[in-house]
Amino acid sequence: MKRPYTASIVILAAVIFYAIVGLTLAAQDNVTSPNGIAFSEFKGYDSWAVISPSQPNDGVKAILGNAAMMETYGQGFPTNGAVVPDGAMMAKVEWTMKANPLLPGAAMVPDALKTIGFMVKDAKRFPETDGWGYAQFDYNAASATFKARGNGPGFAKAACHQCHTKVKDRDFVFTGYAPR
Repeated sequence: MKRPYTASIVILAAVIFYAIVGLTLAAQDNVTSPNGIAFSEFKGYDSWAVISPSQPNDGVKAILGNAAMMETYGQGFPTNGAVVPDGAMMAKVEWTMKANPLLPGAAMVPDALKTIGFMVKDAKRFPETDGWGYAQFDYNAASATFKARGNGPGFAKAACHQCHTKVKDRDFVFTGYAPR
């Protein structure tokens, strides 16, 4: 059931994100996805700006962008028809949800961290996926570590880019900038 508390959820998600994920970043420098994208390439993602929240049935996500990605959105992407420049990055942080009885209306808030996904635009490095590199890292709360998802270098092309081709006219980016 979707709740009308999306703005509150995003703010609380960011706070929890900084507290939980920020503590584990240092230990993640050696985690690498099957296509060679290292978790450490996105160092500092926990301070990126929020592009938009997303609320699937089983949790909540915050989609974040680095400075290059935010500048691209600021210039009117994706409606301006421009392509995302090399160096632009996005992160998708996903949590389970729980009710917070302390908030009015028992609002739903982020609970356990589930996954962090990354997209990086680098046409030379990722020519087979139209310049986009994809990585997905699952979080293990018991060990406070991340593990790369996928079973080979073709994982990103088969599991990620295949779906993103649905929005080829938006340079393979689903997420629009949420109005503020």
